[in-house]
Amino acid sequence: MALFDLPIEELREHRSASTEPDDFDAFWAKTLAEAREFELDARFEPVDTGLSTVEVYDVTFAGFGGHPVKAWLTLPAAAREPLPLLVEYVGYGGGRGLPHEHLLWASSGRAHFLMDTRGQGSAWGAGGDTADPVGGAPAFPGFMTRGIDAPENYYYRRVFTDAVRAVEAARSHPRTDASRTAVTGASQGGGITIAVAGLVPDLVGAAPDVPFLCDFPRATTLTDRDPYREIGRYLKTHRGRSADVRRTLAYFDGVHFAARAQAPTLFSAALEDQTCPPSTVFAAFNAWAHEDRSIEVYEFNDHEGGGAHHEAAKLRWLRSRA
Repeated sequence: MALFDLPIEELREHRSASTEPDDFDAFWAKTLAEAREFELDARFEPVDTGLSTVEVYDVTFAGFGGHPVKAWLTLPAAAREPLPLLVEYVGYGGGRGLPHEHLLWASSGRAHFLMDTRGQGSAWGAGGDTADPVGGAPAFPGFMTRGIDAPENYYYRRVFTDAVRAVEAARSHPRTDASRTAVTGASQGGGITIAVAGLVPDLVGAAPDVPFLCDFPRATTLTDRDPYREIGRYLKTHRGRSADVRRTLAYFDGVHFAARAQAPTLFSAALEDQTCPPSTVFAAFNAWAHEDRSIEVYEFNDHEGGGAHHEAAKLRWLRSRA
């Protein structure tokens, strides 16, 4: 696919047309306060993986509504002092998979906490283990329109809350250093990373790769690819609900979380990416509140972005921060 979005000069100036709700902060403060009424109840069970260079724990903690959420905690086997912590979130449709699939970050000397995504894990990879016990109004197949009738019901309210609680759970382990916590993820995981950066004030870094869930007004009208297209298909059937949907999505737009982010960031964007168009990525990047921000641009890549090349860039970037 040739370049289809704005020229790079315009991308660097692009701002989203998403309107921030007046009660955005109050909505999220109330949501997190309600979640914290439940005990975190983080449990770490050792797993025999057959690996000798890492220790792996099967984690369960209480997320939104006190619902159990799964994760893996992977630690370098030889380390004993509290370690810098990297919390990672998974792309759309994937789950936490199996521990041996996720060895990069522990190999860099960090504690690596990988959160499962509720209700997902059946589209690719080695599967997920976290249910989403909350029902909702009629939705288009997928996750983008589940509970889209109101912000209180929307699927990503539960996911973003789980993600904040994941940071709290990871920090509760005695081998992690809470003062050196960073977050990362690609695609959906990148969108979750941005949300967490806007909701957790004391991170040392956030690295969203080709992030999803940003600049909904542009994304939902620019690309024909799923998952954004799920919203258009929903509205094709539910005529006349566009204003309500736009209102709901505004509470979950990465642009508004980015405007609250208090950590340094390293973004990535791919100029041929039709899944998460570069203008939507730049909309969040350009809104980022912390002055220490940078973005790696991959000119001839689609949604795979920088791949292993960008992992190497993140390793270098994280070394100076945690």
